[in-house]
Amino acid sequence: MKRMNTTLRLLGIILLSFLYTTQVHAQATTFIPDVNYAYLDKLIATAKKNYPEIKVRQSQVNFARNNYNGSKLSWLDVFTASYIYQPKNSQNLLQPTIFNGYQLSVSINIGQILTRPSQIHAAHENYNIARYQQSEYMLTLEAQVKRFYFAYLAGQAEVRLRSGATIDAEASVKQLKYSFQKNETTFQVYNEALTNLYNQNGFQVQAELAMLTAKANLEEFLGAKLEDVK
Repeated sequence: MKRMNTTLRLLGIILLSFLYTTQVHAQATTFIPDVNYAYLDKLIATAKKNYPEIKVRQSQVNFARNNYNGSKLSWLDVFTASYIYQPKNSQNLLQPTIFNGYQLSVSINIGQILTRPSQIHAAHENYNIARYQQSEYMLTLEAQVKRFYFAYLAGQAEVRLRSGATIDAEASVKQLKYSFQKNETTFQVYNEALTNLYNQNGFQVQAELAMLTAKANLEEFLGAKLEDVK
């Protein structure tokens, strides 16, 4: 009976200590104070500078703009100019002419006159589409960088929390091991503490993996190491 009371008191102390330290860790590991919006702006600017898809979108805009500008100059294509030279001293008995020297002729393609406005309009619309798609992707990229940045900070906070829980579990195991060796607690209680330590170690590994994954995803869009962005 005495040993049971000692065990219950010991468990109560360990439980209260665990709840207190877990609460302290939870309060200290919120990532909201870690958000640096000035640094986030630098990350977004780096991504817009380095990410290959941004360069692809810009090339598409340039290509569409050049096509549009070229289509506006293509009005000259509807006119065809030619010239002939008739020497003054020659005589053409089959097709006599009254003009001598150089003769200029201009022809107009009616079909091209009718279709040219629609072609220019289509080129202008393609240019607008390229610009709109570029603007849309800029917004998408910015949102993606923000999501991965926040996920990385949340991952860091989770790692801190799990590290604290692992330290608490290790302390509990050491204390219960000592009590078990002194025959002040049961093997079942000691074994539960070992199981909890094993679980906390697993949670910590998962948290570390999530943090590193978020970091890798962020760096993919940055085109650089996170540590290199100052």
